[in-house]
Amino acid sequence: MNKLLIFLLEEESMSEVLSILLPRLLPPQVDFRLIYHNGKQELEKAIPYILRRWQAPHIHFVIARDQNSDDCVKLKQRLKQLCQKAGQPDALIRIVCHELESWFLGDLTAVEKAFNLKGLAKQQDKKKYRDPDRLANAAEELQKLVKNYKKLSGACAIAPHLDLTNNRSHSFQVFISGVQKLAQQ
Repeated sequence: MNKLLIFLLEEESMSEVLSILLPRLLPPQVDFRLIYHNGKQELEKAIPYILRRWQAPHIHFVIARDQNSDDCVKLKQRLKQLCQKAGQPDALIRIVCHELESWFLGDLTAVEKAFNLKGLAKQQDKKKYRDPDRLANAAEELQKLVKNYKKLSGACAIAPHLDLTNNRSHSFQVFISGVQKLAQQ
């Protein structure tokens, strides 16, 4: 039986991104299922129910949630407690600092390709984009760069171009490495 990774996600745009990235990231013997919610509160309410319902040795959980304005350490502890109470203490929890658009700002080459914006990749070395996880308003910053940016369609356009190994977003790198390790266990 193949290993199954179940991703519990805050929003549809993250689901769209992962539906494109995971086939490039995971080995063929690892299957995945994406379950997105309508916001962080719905996600957190669903965690105990879903984790209790899906228990088998070949099933592993990944929970991805935007940090937004929360304290990252406290947020991760809260999610970890939900997983422990549901009998899944080994669930992989990854916090996107601060929001999904930080991952996009970490790879301006991908944004340039997605929207055919010549010269955008050259801005990657600007102080603002060297560490996009520090930006509390990544979606607004991306909107300044891509005038017609919409969350869902933008995620679908950018995801195919994201470089899995060269992204300035530390939370992207931590997410990728965590999923790879889980898939290889």
